[in-house]
This record gives sequence, C-alpha cells and structure tokens, in this order.
Amino acid sequence: MLNKLALPESSTFPGKPMPPTAECWFDDACILDMDYFVKTISGIKAKGVRPDLVGSIIAHYASKWLPDLSGNDTEKGPMSLQESSPESVTVSWMKKRFFVETLVGILPPERDSIPCNFLLRLLRTANMVGVEPSYRAELEKRISWQLDQASLKELMIPSFSHTCGTLLDVELVIRLVKRFASLDEGTRSGIAVVKVAKLVDSYLAEAALDTNLSLEDFIALGAALPSHARAMDDGLYRAIDTYLKAHPGVSKQDRKVLCRLIDSRKLSPEASLHAAQNERLPVRAVIQVLFCEQSKLNRHVDWSGSFNGTRSPNPAGLEAPVRCMSKREMNAQQMEIKKLKEELLRVQSQCVAMQMQMEKLVDKKKGFFRWKKLGIMPSLKSSVSVFEKIEEEREANFGRQTPIDIKQKPVRPPKWRKSMS
Repeated sequence: MLNKLALPESSTFPGKPMPPTAECWFDDACILDMDYFVKTISGIKAKGVRPDLVGSIIAHYASKWLPDLSGNDTEKGPMSLQESSPESVTVSWMKKRFFVETLVGILPPERDSIPCNFLLRLLRTANMVGVEPSYRAELEKRISWQLDQASLKELMIPSFSHTCGTLLDVELVIRLVKRFASLDEGTRSGIAVVKVAKLVDSYLAEAALDTNLSLEDFIALGAALPSHARAMDDGLYRAIDTYLKAHPGVSKQDRKVLCRLIDSRKLSPEASLHAAQNERLPVRAVIQVLFCEQSKLNRHVDWSGSFNGTRSPNPAGLEAPVRCMSKREMNAQQMEIKKLKEELLRVQSQCVAMQMQMEKLVDKKKGFFRWKKLGIMPSLKSSVSVFEKIEEEREANFGRQTPIDIKQKPVRPPKWRKSMS
C-alpha cells in the first residue's frame, strides 16, 4: 500500500511538476483502518513529500471518514463513521474521538500545511465529542497562526458546554483572537491583522443577537486587537448597535463603556449620521461623533479656502495637485453638510429644552439643591459635561421620559457660527 500512495520520484525534487491534488493518486479503497493510515502517512513523510501535500492527503482522507470535516453536509463517503449502524451512540462517539485525536497527532508541524477552515471544522468536532484538552489546545494554536484565512461560517462554532449560556462559543473565539494578537510582528502581517479585525466585527454582529452574551465577553473580543487594526470603525459600530438593540436593559454606565470601543474619528459619514440619530447611544457619544464631524468639515472648509487663494496651508509655497470636484460631488457634499447642520441644531434644541426644564424643577425644589444658570451652548466641546449633568438629573427624576415640555413654546436654536454657514 505504501507503494500505491507514494509519489513518483520526480515529484519529490524541486522544479518538477507536482500532482494538482491528492485525489489524483490517493485511492479510498486502499485504506482499511486508521492504524494502517498512520503508518502510510509516516512513510510518505519519510520520502520528503511537501507538508502541504501531506496535509491535503489527511484532509481528503478525513472527509471520507467524517463528512462533517468536508464542509459539505451532503457528502458522505463509503467509509463514513456515520453509516456504521448497529452501534450505540456512545460507541460511535468514542470512535469519532479516537479518530480526531489520531488526526491531530499526525498533522504536519509546519504552518499553513493544513487549511484553516479544515482545522476549524476539526476543532468543532473535537469540542463536540470531548477530546482531551491537549489536543484542543494544539488545534487552537494552529488555528491562531492562520486566523486571517478563516471564514465567518466556520468560526461560528456552537458552544457544547453546559456551563456556557451562549449559543456560540465566544470564549473560544476570544482565545483565538488574543493568541493571534500576541504573535510576533514578523509572524503576522499588517494585511492579516486587518482581515482578522473585519472577521471579528462580523462575528460580533452575529453573536450580539444572543441575549445571553455578556457585556464583558463582548468588550473582551472587541478590544482584543490593537486600535490600528481597524482603518474604519463602521463594522464595530454596527456590532455595538446590534448589541444595544438585543439588550435594551443595558445601563447608562455600561453603554458608555461599550461606546469607548469606537473611535469617532474613524466613522464614515454614513455611520456618523446614523450615530447622531441613534437614541440608544449615550449623549456623550453622540456629541463626540458630532464634534468629530464638525472638525472634519472645518478642516475641509479651511483646505477649500486655501485652494481658492484665501489661505495657504503650505508654508513653503509649494503647489499641490488638486482635483476639481464635479458638480454632482459638490451637490452631494452640500447635502451631507446640510444634514449634519440640521442634526446639530436638533441636538442643540433638545439640550436647551432640557436645560430650561431642569431650571424649572430647581425652582420648585429650592430646599434640595440650587443650580446655576447655564449658558446657551457656546461650543459643542465645552458643553459635554453640561449635557451629561442634565441627562443624569433627567434620568434620576423621569427615567426614560422626554424632557421636552409639550405646553412650552419651542425654543429657537441659536444661530450657527459663520464658519459653518
């Protein structure tokens, strides 16, 4: 049998043509039991076959014995363990456990010799049948080496532990991501870090739908990667918004802690506009988003003025190539600026109304506390603490009720600064 599985002599030397896949020379019928397969793999390794080809042999053989490892639920081979019938469930699971542990023991030690998705399916089966912890630790280590190659579907491993209340094994993914983040800089590339960050954001958006997912696990997974891993925080913001929808009972303090994961400067205009209108976010987070958008618009206005000759951002007087904006782009930009201005004025109006309502309450309860008269928002940045104080008093007295008095005349918002008009 070793001769049937051995590669041609020319395939073991560099520069010679190699078989495209293992299936062209690997015959299912020649493998009768697991022990013989292990001896065959040892003989193939001794002949100097490339590790990736050895890995493809193991993956192909495993998919025939255990269709769950093939990634295709409908594919069943003639040697499938699921078709060995008259056995009890316990005996079948013991066979699967022995099979998985044997496969882990003969995996090539080289990195990237086994596809990451196959390793994730193997880990899923290992957790299901309860293999020894050392085998699971070995699989987790190998998966973390190439986590950037994983797909979201294979990463969504169910939780088979009775002590875990979530549907997905979030703690397992936290371990994988933290182990990946702890790798040396030379081991993981910048592109790999970006891919893992996108994968984590997509996983968080799915796991956030589970009402049993704790805030600690969500924050631990969201903060497992460094801040530079995400060029944009739109995916993380979407996951946080999904979590707040599925967990309406999150306290104000926990919402603040959750929103600290987001960098307002790395939100796209569409995400910033959504966040400015999102009532689930705390007031401070909304104001930070609006302030960042205001700063971006101010910088855009400054640079536009410099290109028109009114200002010069380049002290050396060097001319930089400038692309003229089309009429369609200018109209879209003006509409975006108009929407942000309207949103800023709306928030101002609500804050001024809250201020007047609180002053009215203070007048009725002079014996308890006394408030100083508040000014009418000299700037967004200087008013953050004022808004937080107003919101705390509003929630302490009214819970979630709106502070706007229906009978009160509407308050006209102050005029915006000329730099934003």
